[in-house]
Amino acid sequence: MSSTPNSRRTEQTGQPAGRDRPLEQPAHAEQPEQERAAEAAGRDSGEVERLRARVEELEDLWRRALADLDNLRKRMTRELETQRRAQRAEVTAAWLPVLDDLERALQHAESDPASVLEGVRSVRDRAVATLRDLGYPRRDDLGVPFDPARHSAVAVRTDPDVPPGTVVEVHQPGYGDDENQLRPALVSVSAKAGD
Repeated sequence: MSSTPNSRRTEQTGQPAGRDRPLEQPAHAEQPEQERAAEAAGRDSGEVERLRARVEELEDLWRRALADLDNLRKRMTRELETQRRAQRAEVTAAWLPVLDDLERALQHAESDPASVLEGVRSVRDRAVATLRDLGYPRRDDLGVPFDPARHSAVAVRTDPDVPPGTVVEVHQPGYGDDENQLRPALVSVSAKAGD
């Protein structure tokens, strides 16, 4: 007799192998369906409660973060306004000596008209020094090559003694440097003869 699986018989039943036992079912298959459903519902209920608690925790963290962000925004707004007031006061205080010089020049104008010119020069020098101290030095760029970042050309002149593209006259001085410019200088620029 050959020993193929279908031809083998078990010793106890005499039945072919594989037919003497019912198919094995998982252990939970023996439990009534209602018990399995109740157990699954219990697990699901626990999981749902855990997830709900986690959502509430995250919502609380989110609300706190929003409140912190709002408080930071308000604090930064207050600090920025405080700094602006301090800077305005600093700049205004820097200009007070210029105003004092103007008042002195006006007081002396009636008693000594010739001193008015000297007073105005003094006030101008004080104003230029104040601008320099605030970070905006005066630029009278006569005789330098024209630079569109620092100069604004208002006229072109033919001048055989000066190389083309050179500033030959400053109509209005510029203030500030390349990084911090209040205004460019208004200048006339030389050109080649015949241009």
